[in-house]
Amino acid sequence: MKSINKIYINGAFVTPKGSELQDLFNPATGQKIGTVVLGNEVDTNEAVEAAKAAFTSFSKTTLNERGEILQRLHDIIMAREEELNKTAVEEYGSPIRATVGRTHYSAQIFLDTKLAMEGFEFEKKLEYATIVNEPLGVVGAITPWNADYTHICGKLAPAIATGCTIVIKPSELSALQTQVLTECFHEAKVPAGVINIVNGTGPVVGATLNTHPDVAVVTFTGSTQVGKLIAKTAADTMKRVTLELGGKSPNVILEDADLEKAIPMALSIAFSNSGQACHAGTRLIIPESKKQEIENLIVKNIAAIKIGDLWNFDSSIGPMVSQKQYDTIQRYIQSGIDEGATLIAGGLGHPEGLGGYYVKPTVFTNVNQNMKIAREEIFGPVLSIITYTTEEEAIAIANDTIYGLSAYISSTNPEKARQIANSIVSGRVLINTVVSKESKAPFGGFKQSGIGRTSGVYGIEEYVEPKVIA
Repeated sequence: MKSINKIYINGAFVTPKGSELQDLFNPATGQKIGTVVLGNEVDTNEAVEAAKAAFTSFSKTTLNERGEILQRLHDIIMAREEELNKTAVEEYGSPIRATVGRTHYSAQIFLDTKLAMEGFEFEKKLEYATIVNEPLGVVGAITPWNADYTHICGKLAPAIATGCTIVIKPSELSALQTQVLTECFHEAKVPAGVINIVNGTGPVVGATLNTHPDVAVVTFTGSTQVGKLIAKTAADTMKRVTLELGGKSPNVILEDADLEKAIPMALSIAFSNSGQACHAGTRLIIPESKKQEIENLIVKNIAAIKIGDLWNFDSSIGPMVSQKQYDTIQRYIQSGIDEGATLIAGGLGHPEGLGGYYVKPTVFTNVNQNMKIAREEIFGPVLSIITYTTEEEAIAIANDTIYGLSAYISSTNPEKARQIANSIVSGRVLINTVVSKESKAPFGGFKQSGIGRTSGVYGIEEYVEPKVIA
């Protein structure tokens, strides 16, 4: 049993003023594995004060100094990779293969940002004026539980690169992971006050950051519902907001697609991060003429998916993060049954031989756009199959959502796939692939999937304000 009873303020691990306890569980077993003491408004205010004080000097550091910090952060995370992986498997329930990938990616963010920083025009001369991109100030970062290291590093790296200081409110469900990551930050010898981390809830720590007059920008990853509240509240102090929110991503299978490749890929896309991913392609939009063939391939391929045994590199689906999340997925599956969709895989309850918060990878067919499972973000391994008869109809179905974070297309005709991609309203469209190999490309959403972008130069731009000197 582990106890997290410190928060990180002004370069030191300190005892929080808050006293509320949050239990931590192993999702694979449902057993309690630890507790975390949650910070309160006083702790958050002290963290902001430390960040504000540190900003005066840190904002004046050189690119070389900040680049060295980014390099050290990368190196220390990789040096403690094994411990970071172990903790994520235990606390989040992510299979080891996916965990290793996310840890490496989290470290790589610092190198990618370092490269972007070195090529960014912090100062640009025009004919009669100079444009200076100045750091905004104190960043308030609110991160979710579905990829703790990645989200924290993704918000921290551009803050360091631009000379901003930061107060991070990680998910209280990820306290064990956050603790190890915070120790990495401490080992990197970042100047005191530049990085501050307060465990706590959204309504307490998150709300304090969002209303604090000394916080210049709030960057949030999470649900659209909470993102809307943050945007409304941040307006009172005219904060900048960067919001990476929900998704209900379409995956369009064109008539000419190689189904032997496209269907296994579609399952990987839908069940990415055990379905707990905002970019998961959970609406599979297929030609009516290929419906039976595709359904047969799905049943065949889903039977080969390995669930459980999180330390097996062949396992691809782990448990949901909590009992609450498990119960939510069960309600959505029941909703699909009640609304008349047809189950071809999975369903209610646990997979055979597994307990904890494991959910059966579930696929519904005969789904229409009016069903809840087709419209709402489920955040679990549940895939809905929707048919179309023309490409125009496929595009209309893909765009018939309040979201626009990611989209996917399978086709053997690159020109046709590009035409379809141009018509889909989404921040990212991937053709014949599960993941983008371009880490420097911007990530973010259209419509109610968010505001602003992360990664590379685009992430840096969110943390600076242009000043004209003429």
